[in-house]
Amino acid sequence: MPLRALYVDFNSYFASAEQQFDPQLRGRPVGVLPVLADTTCCIAASHEAKRRGVKTGTLVSDARKLCPDIRFVEARPAIYVDLHHRLVEAIESCLHVDRVMSIDEVSCRLTGSDCQRSRALALADRIKRAIAERVGTELRSSIGIAPNIFLAKVASDMQKPDGCVVIEDADLPDCLYGLALRDLCGIGKAMEQRLNRAGIRTVRDLCSTTKEGLRHAWGSIEGERFHARLRGEEVPDLPSQRGSVGHSHVLPPELRTPQAAFSILHRLLQKAAMRLRSYGCSAGAMQVKVTFRGKSSWGRQAQFEPTSDTLRLLDVLEGLWREFPDKGLAPLAVAVTLSRLDAQGHHPRSLFDEGHSHDKLNAIIDSLNLRYGKNTLYFGGAHAALHAAPMRIAFGHIPDLEVEGDD
Repeated sequence: MPLRALYVDFNSYFASAEQQFDPQLRGRPVGVLPVLADTTCCIAASHEAKRRGVKTGTLVSDARKLCPDIRFVEARPAIYVDLHHRLVEAIESCLHVDRVMSIDEVSCRLTGSDCQRSRALALADRIKRAIAERVGTELRSSIGIAPNIFLAKVASDMQKPDGCVVIEDADLPDCLYGLALRDLCGIGKAMEQRLNRAGIRTVRDLCSTTKEGLRHAWGSIEGERFHARLRGEEVPDLPSQRGSVGHSHVLPPELRTPQAAFSILHRLLQKAAMRLRSYGCSAGAMQVKVTFRGKSSWGRQAQFEPTSDTLRLLDVLEGLWREFPDKGLAPLAVAVTLSRLDAQGHHPRSLFDEGHSHDKLNAIIDSLNLRYGKNTLYFGGAHAALHAAPMRIAFGHIPDLEVEGDD
């Protein structure tokens, strides 16, 4: 099979972005935090910090033990999103970006003579040079080239940082045998356990299992699709739809009270409602979660007639919050998620749906906030948290700065 996919993975993206913008951080171990607090963890670590054992999820206290000279910086999502678009433009100057996979990963399709190994490697070199010249030298990337996107992503992880690996038909499946099952995209902890129960404990076992065996192990046709991907076949993605809209936030020390936590949930829900309307969706369920020190948590959920009305959603939040335990526990993080999404208009609205009378109000609020800034008009429950809970970047989702930005 010809080489059909080129995958670009930006190494330690958030930390590399901070090193690009601040020359004093270059060559030094850097940890990126959601908030500057000793009780949180790193959401990204620079190459220098990773070499000393610091990684995503490492607690600040543990990071300091591993790396006493580490520098911590607070995440700046808006800057990372802007930089992402500049990086995509730089790649586009060399090769069309077929799919944006996440904030720090894109895939390109190879066609014609570019499918030849020498031409594909030349393209990879051009992309790296274009990024260095147009965006910055600190934004290094690992590039994988293979017969399909799945194997190209695998290849991009084989040589970090700043690597370039080609997987051809002749290399398969032997080149995969040194990997662990969870090194393969699509195999997480639960799936690994499931495969182990089916007698599949290594990538060698996985590659030697029949199509029918993988279907049985997966419990669905996805096992057959995985079998094909391992062999370099192009497997079309199954249609998907948005399942939820939500926001979460790690609270800074000064806001770790029940009252402040509720204000931040109020703000997060107002942001989620605006996103929901921008997607043309309504939600029929809400989940609220509060995490405390020591990793204990409290959560509640509710179902209701589908709506995108902010006031109706805030009523649901307030109803759930009445059950919050008043035991002197200090909240560490909060999250609110809207689910059971459906396109507006798919379900007839009840004649008694109060959201009818709020449609114009929601439209005015959205319009003014888009034009003059996100805090121009808001509901009062969020007042104490106006400057908390800034935009965050979830895996696989590139925030729309116009709708989700903080300015």
